[in-house]
Amino acid sequence: MNPFEQKASRSAEGFQSWKKLYPKAYKKDETDAYTKVRIILMTGAEYEAVWFGHQFHRNCSNNDLRRELAFSRRQEQQQQHQLAYLKPVDETQLETTITYEQLAVDLTAILAQREPDPYVVKALNFALLEDFDHLYRYSDLLEMEQGIQAERLVGRYTEIMPGRPTISHHRHPVDSVRRACDFKKADLVTLLDTCTITAAEQQTMNYYMNLGAYYPNDLGRRLYQEIGMVEEQHVTQYGALMDPRCTWLENLLVHEYNECYLYWSCYETETDASVRKIWEQNFEIEVAHLHKAQKLLREYEGKEWEQVLPQGEFPEPLHFEPQIDYVRKVLKDTVELTADREEYALIDSIPADADFFKYQAAVNKGNTLDVPSHRVICEYQKKSLEDYRFETQKNPVPSLRDRKTDNTDLGRITRETGKRGKA
Repeated sequence: MNPFEQKASRSAEGFQSWKKLYPKAYKKDETDAYTKVRIILMTGAEYEAVWFGHQFHRNCSNNDLRRELAFSRRQEQQQQHQLAYLKPVDETQLETTITYEQLAVDLTAILAQREPDPYVVKALNFALLEDFDHLYRYSDLLEMEQGIQAERLVGRYTEIMPGRPTISHHRHPVDSVRRACDFKKADLVTLLDTCTITAAEQQTMNYYMNLGAYYPNDLGRRLYQEIGMVEEQHVTQYGALMDPRCTWLENLLVHEYNECYLYWSCYETETDASVRKIWEQNFEIEVAHLHKAQKLLREYEGKEWEQVLPQGEFPEPLHFEPQIDYVRKVLKDTVELTADREEYALIDSIPADADFFKYQAAVNKGNTLDVPSHRVICEYQKKSLEDYRFETQKNPVPSLRDRKTDNTDLGRITRETGKRGKA
């Protein structure tokens, strides 16, 4: 499939009515977990398109070009709203959060295994273990407060157990900056992967940052606040991988191409007939946007799309399926890593005066029970004697197998302190 060779539909050039913008919501207890995952992914892709369009608009002095951007941006906003309202009214904020974290875990694992750039793979694997731990902590809060076991929500496709402890994710901002990729030299898969994961993590960050304060109790509010800050680190990391040397119009072309690819992937792999129809309609809209971006690039910069993208033909579609074995391997091999400027290093190799430890000392003062992610698990263990998990077998990291105690040292305290046993 090459979207540049597809004929844009005339119907894709218009706007949707209020009726179409408010679709029939999915049934939360019947819809497949990966259908819900795809909906959140594409809501995030549309948000990224809208937000990029606003930034382009604010950095452009040509009103004719700005009108072109405004037209496409309004359509993107309609698409975003339509997808967001597929969520049913009876699905709680915390239930939706479980899907957000399942998306983060399985999407990251899928991208890491197909990604040809070793540096990008490292970035994906690093954040993977953190989103995996977030899923565990939100799941315990859900079962404790609503009596709902998250394993049912994730379709038992994704395990729920500790990863790198969330308290260990608290890093200095300077350690979230990565080396940028060169999109014009990179493989097309790298271009798609970096754009996709940035949009997905940004959507998660926005959800937590915007809705966290509306959670009905302090325990949940504090957890959203903490994890929302970690998601900002992930957005910074992934956004840093994107090529800052691209012009605004080159970036517009890349954004539209990536949306075409994602909608095509959703259409090719969707199991829900009504949702699949939405993927098809939105793919047609994005083909029209891509053709417009191609036209604007030629008109204003005198460039053809081939000068920006290494190829037009899509790679294999993005297909969601269980990633349990891969996640377990990454957990076993890299749980003790932390970030050190543009690289990753074992916590024991970081000097005592590193920014990581300075930041940890600043935000985690006093009793570790003050750290919300740790308090949630402690409260659950106090109530039920052991934490809530969904495991297909024991955690691959021995020090994370104790269901009565929450490990707050792994990936944070060096062996030199004598406070942590060997993992």
